Amino acid sequence: MSDKKNVIITGVSRGIGFELVKLYAEAGHKVMALSRNNEPVAALNHPNVTGFSFDLSLDNDIDKVKDILEREWKKVDILINNAGKLLNKPFATTTRNEFEAVYKVNVFGLAELTRIVTPFMSREGHVVSVSSMGGVQGSMKFPGLSAYSSSKGAVITLTELLAEEYKETGPSFNVLALGAVQTEMLAEAFPGYRAPLSALQMATYIFEFGLTGQKYYNGKLLQVSNSTP
Repeated sequence: MSDKKNVIITGVSRGIGFELVKLYAEAGHKVMALSRNNEPVAALNHPNVTGFSFDLSLDNDIDKVKDILEREWKKVDILINNAGKLLNKPFATTTRNEFEAVYKVNVFGLAELTRIVTPFMSREGHVVSVSSMGGVQGSMKFPGLSAYSSSKGAVITLTELLAEEYKETGPSFNVLALGAVQTEMLAEAFPGYRAPLSALQMATYIFEFGLTGQKYYNGKLLQVSNSTP
């Protein structure tokens, strides 16, 4: 692949995000890998990967990204908003702080990082946000996921709005509502459930979609699921 991209991926310490870092880096793309736990990415020791400890809910950490973009990268081709915070708890016992903590990562942090990165993206750029089937209006819902699934619903609507706002200048914005994938987060939400797809299988789909999806879609929700949950 001769056309090498600059790619930012959040939530890369495990699961889909970690596999995405490897896929993009091994394909020759330059990757900024952002996660609170930077150790798994650091252990890769890959020349195409830049990583540091990063918390989406902290303004100082988002400022670090902006500084790197201004000083070194200059441009971003693909932003994959993969990071997510899960809370599996009955609504009746969920506190305001717990509910807000989920939104700080899944909605507010995602929005702020996107706002910082988009000025460095061209018309051909692609912002891919990872949502959940639980955030899709009319889909099957599960108790205990009121904060998580509603935050993922907000990501879907935000994607549609950003595509409209940036339609004259780019980049393109799309959102993938994922079904069950065998990750640590799924095990936390649905203990004992075995998903039909591995993290690598889903990452392979997202890898290709990040590179080419903007040619076919903008402002679209794609339901990437062959099962429930």
